[in-house]
Amino acid sequence: MSVFGFIFARKAEHSIKIMCRVLEVSRSGYHAWARRPPCMRAVADAALTGRIAVIHARSGKTYGSPRVHADLRLDHDILVGRKRVERLMRIAELSGQVRRRRGQTTIRVPGVRTAPDLVKRDFDPTAVNRLWAADITYIRTWEGWLYLASVMDCYSRRIVGWAMADHLRAELVVDALEMAVARRRPAAGLIHHSDQGSQYTSLLFTRRCRAVGIDVSMGSRGDCFDNAVLESFHATIKKDLIYRRSWPTKTEARTAVFDYIEAFYNRRRRHSQLGMLCPADFETIAHPQATAAPVYAAASRAGAGAKNRKAVHNPSGCKQPRQQQPPVVST
Repeated sequence: MSVFGFIFARKAEHSIKIMCRVLEVSRSGYHAWARRPPCMRAVADAALTGRIAVIHARSGKTYGSPRVHADLRLDHDILVGRKRVERLMRIAELSGQVRRRRGQTTIRVPGVRTAPDLVKRDFDPTAVNRLWAADITYIRTWEGWLYLASVMDCYSRRIVGWAMADHLRAELVVDALEMAVARRRPAAGLIHHSDQGSQYTSLLFTRRCRAVGIDVSMGSRGDCFDNAVLESFHATIKKDLIYRRSWPTKTEARTAVFDYIEAFYNRRRRHSQLGMLCPADFETIAHPQATAAPVYAAASRAGAGAKNRKAVHNPSGCKQPRQQQPPVVST
């Protein structure tokens, strides 16, 4: 704030004459400043701040400057610098949510045989229904703990299945898997990747995966980076929703999680990995074929490993759908 701005803001509390003398500025200079109309830059900043406030409120006050900037560019055709958006949000005291440290929900059973890691931290398949990632997180309510099991399609980062319960039995992850299978109806050869929690190593879960032709993959023990995409989603939902308030009842928490996943995250929230598109829009643009050949599983079994893929150049600034590659045939 400038000296004249400070005087203008405090003129109801103190004499303008005294403030000008103490701050060593002239009264004529202050009155000239007060009568001067705002410059075009200030008028433009005020209008832009109003749009930023609307976007920030529409996101549930979760968007920081990167996603607000993307929304201005993609939805409103307003080309402004990201630093300018940061400055205006800072002045208006608008900010996104800050992540907190997470607890532990992975419970292992000693001596139980686990599935191999077929993914090797490559969470970038070439089409939908080739790689799903899954994990469990917790939600504290006044009535006790709730547990959320999620299944994500790594191609579009869309949550295709999820379930909530007040227990950590294997039925929780099976319910999430059943929702994903019913929605997507994947072809045989899809990889389901998770940690080594007892729910995912249970006989109930592994039998259900085999029944629908899903290959089970598990990361190494005690390494969160082996399931980074789901760890990131659960950190996001806690930052955007769970940690922002307390939850008196489990029913209220269930309703809020449903609204966040189905109405906001999958259909509206911009994802940096997708060129600032939401998962639903990315899948619509990509025109994926859910019955495509399981390249990911074939490559894993052949020992070829996954290769890095680059986004196709796009003048509009949005990430293009990933190019499909021919299946790798094991010999």
